[in-house]
Amino acid sequence: MDKMWLSFYAMGFMVISMGLIYVSRHKLQNKVLKFAFAIIAYSLLIFSFFAMIYLVFNGPTGGA
Repeated sequence: MDKMWLSFYAMGFMVISMGLIYVSRHKLQNKVLKFAFAIIAYSLLIFSFFAMIYLVFNGPTGGA
């Protein structure tokens, strides 16, 4: 069950980072806010990447 929740969090972080990247590139004019939104978005994207790599290579647990 923990792996399921981790995958849901990772997918949610990917969706959030997609929205933040869109906002930072197309909607914001302030350079500081653009940079802050981009840093948050890319850090969420990197976290979700490593979470998915962990989930894929860890495999099924084979529990009951």
